[in-house]
Amino acid sequence: MTKHLPKVFEANTFFTQMGHGHSVSNYSTGDVLFAQGEPATDVFFITSGEIRISVVSRRGKEAVVSMLPAGSFFGEGVLRGQLVRISTATAVKDCFVARFSKALIVRLLKTEPTFSEFFISHLISRNIRIEEDLVDQLFNSSEKRLARALLLMANFGKDGTAETVIPDITQEVLAEMVGTTRSRVSFFMNKFRKLGFIEYNGKLHIHSSLLNVVLND
Repeated sequence: MTKHLPKVFEANTFFTQMGHGHSVSNYSTGDVLFAQGEPATDVFFITSGEIRISVVSRRGKEAVVSMLPAGSFFGEGVLRGQLVRISTATAVKDCFVARFSKALIVRLLKTEPTFSEFFISHLISRNIRIEEDLVDQLFNSSEKRLARALLLMANFGKDGTAETVIPDITQEVLAEMVGTTRSRVSFFMNKFRKLGFIEYNGKLHIHSSLLNVVLND
């Protein structure tokens, strides 16, 4: 029997109370949660930390699909019959991640309306993000794509402020995310710093003024 969800859904509290078909594990930076081509059986939820989703082409070229913060589901393709992983999930900082069996997620979606609303909201937000990413790749310059990626990682727009970006994000990873070269990323990062849009102080800080790059035509 599942625990009853509170009126306002507190994901972390609820997930730590789950029984059969659920577990919470700690992953260190660099740990691979699953690899492209492995069997797909479970759905994951990040309770703390951050996960990188990447893919490798047949020619061996790697691309970063997304950087997922705490509060994100991933691996949900199993719910639509995905048998093997089409991407690799890697911890980019120490993480706590909840793992759910497909059967448990299906049962929760049928019996727990608040969880169902929470999960569907996540899927809709993910779909909107994918559409925005596609438009970004089709129409925006690499400078705008980099600025948008930094703002997204800083959670800009959630409460009107920008937070600190993880300190160990490399320019190689940023280049993979925006589809450009490391030298171009380095050039734009230096430009953003000189304009006061970002600053380095042991960690990378993003200022809301970086939004000007995205909005400027």
